[in-house]
Amino acid sequence: MFNLLKSKLSSFVNSLSKKVEEKPEEPAPKQAEEKPKSAVAEKKPEKPAEKPREEKKLKLSLETRVKSILSSEVEIREKDVSNLLEDLELSLLEADVAYDAAKSITSNMRSKLVGMHVNKNEVGRTANDVVKATLLGVMEKEKPDVVELARKKTSNGEAFVILFLGPNGSGKTTTIAKMANLFKKNNLSCVIAAADTWRAASQEQAEVWAGRLGVKVVGGQYGSDPTSIAWNALAHAKAKGINVVLIDTAGRQETSKNLMKELEKMNRVVKPDLKIYIGEALTGNAIVEQVKEFDKLIGVDGVILTKADVDEKGGASLSVFHSTGKPILYLGVGQELDDLQEFSSEFVVENLLA
Repeated sequence: MFNLLKSKLSSFVNSLSKKVEEKPEEPAPKQAEEKPKSAVAEKKPEKPAEKPREEKKLKLSLETRVKSILSSEVEIREKDVSNLLEDLELSLLEADVAYDAAKSITSNMRSKLVGMHVNKNEVGRTANDVVKATLLGVMEKEKPDVVELARKKTSNGEAFVILFLGPNGSGKTTTIAKMANLFKKNNLSCVIAAADTWRAASQEQAEVWAGRLGVKVVGGQYGSDPTSIAWNALAHAKAKGINVVLIDTAGRQETSKNLMKELEKMNRVVKPDLKIYIGEALTGNAIVEQVKEFDKLIGVDGVILTKADVDEKGGASLSVFHSTGKPILYLGVGQELDDLQEFSSEFVVENLLA
C-alpha cells in the first residue's frame, strides 16, 4: 500500500542525509593580525604560578571534546535542500498528490529544515522527523466518530441516517455492507435503503450482502424515484426501532446535472445525519474535484477511500486532506466484510516512513 510515495519520501531523506554529511568543513574565520610590538620596552608581568599538570590535562581534554562536537555539527542551508525539494515535489505529483498539496508540503519542509543546526550523524533522523511532522500537519483534521455519533442519536430513540455518495464503480454497495457489519459489531441494528435504481442488479448485490449480515433491505422498482425508497427505509426503521439507516445511491459524476439534482432532492427530504463520499484511492488527485463538487451541492462530512490495499501511489489521501479539508474516515482494504480500516494519520505516516 502506497509503495511509490513511501519510496519517494525515503529517497528524499537518504539524499539529504548523504549530501549534508558529506559537506566539507567550512574554514574557521581568520583571526585578527597581531599588532607590531612597541619599541618601548614593556615591563614583563610576573610569571604566574604554574598550574598543576593534572589540571592542564583535564582542560585540554575538555577543549578537545568540545571542538570535536562542534566540528561535527552542521547547518542545513537553502543550497542543501533546494534541488532535493524540487525533485520531491515532482515525485509527489508522480504519486498522484494534488499540485497545491505537493507545493505546500515541500514549502513547509523547506521552512522547517533551512537554518537547522544538526549533528552530522543525526541528519537522517532529523529529516525523517521533519517529513513526519509535515505530513501529520497536512492530515490534522477533526474526524467524527461515526459509531459514537450513531450511538448518541439512537439513545434518544431516533434512527441515525447516513447518505453515501460517489461515482460509478467506486465500491459504494460493498462499503455500505462493511459499514453495516461495523455497526452490528457495535450492537447497532441497520437497514439498507437500496436507492440505486439505475444500475442493473444493484439491489440484488445489496440483497446478497444483507443476507450474509442478516440485515433488511428496502428497495423498489428499477427506474423509480430513489428518494421514495430512502423515505420508506426511514419509515421502516422508525416502525421497527432500527438504529441506523444506510442509503445506497446511484453512482454519478459531478457533471451529471440531472442525477446531481436527484441527489439534492434526496438530501432535502431525508435530512441525513452524515453524508459520506466514497471514492477509489486509485483515482489519485482526481478525487479532489469530485469531492469539492459534491460538497458544493449538498455537503460532504467525510470520505472513505476504497481499494487502498492496491493503491501503489498513495497521493489520494494527502490530496483529500489538503485540498478539500475533509477527513478520511475509513480505508477499504479488501473485499471481505471486515476489510474496513479506520483511518489513522499516525498509522499511515509511520508506514510511509518505515
